[in-house]
Amino acid sequence: MRILIVSIAVVLVLAMVLAAAIAFDAPKTPPVMPSVAKSLDHVDFSDLPAMSHFTARDGTALATRAYPGDPARVVILVHGSSGTTASMHAVAQALHRAGATVYALAMRGHDHTGRMGDVDYVGQLDDDVADFVATLGARKPGERRVLVGFSSGGGFALRIAGGPYGKLFDRYVLVSPFLRYDAPTTRANGGGWTRVAVARIAGLTALDRLGIHRFDYLPIIAFAVAPEMMQVQTAFYTYRMMRNFQPHDDYLGDLARAPAPVALVVGEKDEIFKADRYAPLLKPVRPDLAVTIVPGVNHMGMIATPEGTRAIAAAALARDEGPPP
Repeated sequence: MRILIVSIAVVLVLAMVLAAAIAFDAPKTPPVMPSVAKSLDHVDFSDLPAMSHFTARDGTALATRAYPGDPARVVILVHGSSGTTASMHAVAQALHRAGATVYALAMRGHDHTGRMGDVDYVGQLDDDVADFVATLGARKPGERRVLVGFSSGGGFALRIAGGPYGKLFDRYVLVSPFLRYDAPTTRANGGGWTRVAVARIAGLTALDRLGIHRFDYLPIIAFAVAPEMMQVQTAFYTYRMMRNFQPHDDYLGDLARAPAPVALVVGEKDEIFKADRYAPLLKPVRPDLAVTIVPGVNHMGMIATPEGTRAIAAAALARDEGPPP
């Protein structure tokens, strides 16, 4: 009986600790990162296309910006954490100048699309991408469709490549991708871009393994968003958003399962990720992975400078041997 009482007491204490971690360990906004906050100041937005919308399977209107070009070369862009469609404008322009038709997607939970920083379930972003691709209609003879993701969007593109929707695209381009918090490519606290509620994540992960998702709406990560941009950018992610807007836990498996060619482009001076760690980590799993390190370019410079955007366009529009599937 004594052993039973002690066991019950231990369980109760652990439950209280778990509950306290989940309830009170909210993420705090990090100080502003100047290299991120000022990165788009020199981008010309005078020709930014107006937003258009499509309807996802749950009836939500999701936003995109379209840059019409060659219908045989279609590129879909996914922004980074806290990002917007406008943040991908310089990339879209570089691709459009090369002749491609480009769509910059506002991922659910961003850019005033859906609930800021949240989704309804893990996998909803995947479904949203599939719903958008369905609006393009059947693939025409010779048409190639490319998915390009930046930062967290790069990790998400890898998730799509390794998941059930992998065959929707003929090529994947991962731009400075987030792989996992503990990947060799990730700097501590994202180099200052993030603050994470570690105890809350641990508690929610434990509940997740028990099949309990009641508290997945709680915020667990905050980004270094400038105060004046709080109404534009997404400042926090919930647990389920974080779980969805990244690769699957087995990100190396995602890469191995990708049914189409994958390229990776990163800036040499990236202050959020470690540019020189991608190739040694990923190429043993995928020897055909094309890795390009752009000299002198930092993280946001990949989507804001001519050097970065040209490298992305070259990777996205590269021709691989053989016809599209």
